[in-house]
Amino acid sequence: MYGGHITDDWNRRLCISYLEELVQPELVDGELTLAPGFPAPPNTDYIGYHAYIDEMMPPESPYLYGLHPNAEIGFLTTTSENLFRTVFEMQPRDAGASGGATVTPEEKVKQIVDEILEKLPVDFNMLEIMNKVEERTPYLIVAFQECERMNYLTGEMKRSLKELDFGLRGN
Repeated sequence: MYGGHITDDWNRRLCISYLEELVQPELVDGELTLAPGFPAPPNTDYIGYHAYIDEMMPPESPYLYGLHPNAEIGFLTTTSENLFRTVFEMQPRDAGASGGATVTPEEKVKQIVDEILEKLPVDFNMLEIMNKVEERTPYLIVAFQECERMNYLTGEMKRSLKELDFGLRGN
C-alpha cells in the first residue's frame, strides 16, 4: 500500500491476507496471539501500545518467525564467515614469494575507498525529474521518494568515505 492506495491486484491480495489473518473476533476478545508468546495488546492509546510492545515483545528468535531453531545457526555461521573473510582480506600479503612490495592495511583500505567512490552514481536531479511528470500517481510518488532516499544514501556514503580517507591520511 502506497500512501493509502492499493496499487495492483497483488497488493490487494496481500492486504486481504493481512486483514483475514489479523482482524478476527479473537483480536477483540484478547485471545489472538500476533506471534508465539506475544498476545494482542489490550485496548489502549498510542503511548500504551508502545509501552506494551517494549515490555511484552519476546526476544527475536527463529521460533518467533515460525522457523526451525537451526535457521539461526546457519545465519550466524554465514555472518561469521563473511566477517573473517573480510578480516583476512585486509591482512598484508607476504611479498617475499612474489618479489613485489607489501601492501599495508591502510593502503588496501584506501584502494577500496577509491573503488567505491568511483562506482557511486551521480545524484538524481529531482527538479528535472519532477518537471517531466504531468500526473503524480502513487507509483511515481514512491519513485520520487526512492530517488530522494538514494540521493541521501549516496551523499552519506560519499561523506563518510571522504572522512575515512582523511583519517587514513592523518588529516
